[in-house]
Amino acid sequence: MTAVRQDAWSPDDDLILAEVTLRHIREGSTQLAAFEEVGERIGRTSAACGFRWNSCVRKRYEDAIQIAKQQRQKRNYMKKQSFVATSQVSSVNTIDVEERSYKNDSITEESLSVDTVIRFLRQWKATYQELTRQIKSLERELRERDEELFTLRGLNEKLSHEVNSAQTDYRTVNDDYKTLIQIMDRARRLTVLTEEDESKPRFKMDANGNLERIE
Repeated sequence: MTAVRQDAWSPDDDLILAEVTLRHIREGSTQLAAFEEVGERIGRTSAACGFRWNSCVRKRYEDAIQIAKQQRQKRNYMKKQSFVATSQVSSVNTIDVEERSYKNDSITEESLSVDTVIRFLRQWKATYQELTRQIKSLERELRERDEELFTLRGLNEKLSHEVNSAQTDYRTVNDDYKTLIQIMDRARRLTVLTEEDESKPRFKMDANGNLERIE
């Protein structure tokens, strides 16, 4: 763990901070990595090194920073050119190998042409037979699916007919039930009226004009 120092920055500390930071800039690294390296060397935190660089040291090394950035750009350019050159050499080697391989194939082409054609025809025959077998299998499966579909359609029509018949029977039974309920309701009302009529006292008038109750 980096120690935390409370003393002031010395000229040597500033010089180390400047040298390490400029080196990281030249090499394409980050300033944060530079501050961490300086902190480990002089016993300060990376945050303290960063604050010191931005607030004080950076101003004294503006020209050096621009030179370091130019060196970094030149370094990156050289790396890129080296990569391109390596890629070109690799491509040339690949082309040379392919050309030599083609030449070798050309040398043996006549001697292997008949065998190659026979092998190709045998492979094609095997492939054709396999495709034919798969087609026949698919056709058989398709016929089975058509038969199954025909059977399901017939069953569906039968069930639809039974459902329609059941609905018709239900409506008939329901209408008969409603009719029966109406008849029973009328009979109940007639019974109640008859009982009420029988419970009422009945009278008749005698020869003298008087009312006489009939039991």
